[in-house]
Amino acid sequence: MPINQPSNQIRLTNVSLVRMKKGKKKFELACYNNKIQDYRSGVEKDLDEVLQIHQVFLNVSKGLVAPHNELVKAFQKSDIEEIILEILNKGEIQLNEKERDQKIKQITNEIVTLISTKCVNPNTKKRYSPSMILKTLNQLKYHILPTKPAKVQALDAIKVLVSKQIIPIARAQMEIKIDSDLKFYKSHAEKIKSLIENIENETFTKDRWECFALIDPANYKELKTFKFSLEVLDAAVISTSEGKYK
Repeated sequence: MPINQPSNQIRLTNVSLVRMKKGKKKFELACYNNKIQDYRSGVEKDLDEVLQIHQVFLNVSKGLVAPHNELVKAFQKSDIEEIILEILNKGEIQLNEKERDQKIKQITNEIVTLISTKCVNPNTKKRYSPSMILKTLNQLKYHILPTKPAKVQALDAIKVLVSKQIIPIARAQMEIKIDSDLKFYKSHAEKIKSLIENIENETFTKDRWECFALIDPANYKELKTFKFSLEVLDAAVISTSEGKYK
């Protein structure tokens, strides 16, 4: 004789969870493995491919479905699809151990590759290999998160690497071109040149100032506030074995 489960219990297996806390309650969605990542990156748009079931749970592993009145009280809305979308977009992704290990490996590779392309040894102007970056991050016991974007973590890791200087490292300079009204340039020359590390070439005409220069990437945002044309020619200037930039 079959055993009847309570009507608010649903058993699911092999799921990826998305969890959101509202007030004192935690609500969960049961998603197919890896699909929530595809959904958030815009690769997957069909919710039927993302959700194992269109239900909000109090606890997926126990099969406890969230009562409708608790959802309304927590989310201040009654439409279950709107609640599901809010959790999908804003909730915290819960990875199982295998998924977590795979994701950490993937995102670690992305992070060290990004750092390698954005940084150089300031003495040689050459980049470090991703393996050297990884070795240094391990020495620093830098903690990589599987659910945080690689670019965000790479920029944070660069700050730590530059601060600690276990290996001599700095952000690679950015090569830019500025085309400015001469009168505007003359009235702001001191400030503009304080943001430029090395002028490679500059040309003055009757009413224009054109400049090719290297800058610290940290100064790019401020230079963009000036009323002149600013073009990035190389986001990260790296020295080759022949000693030339590429």
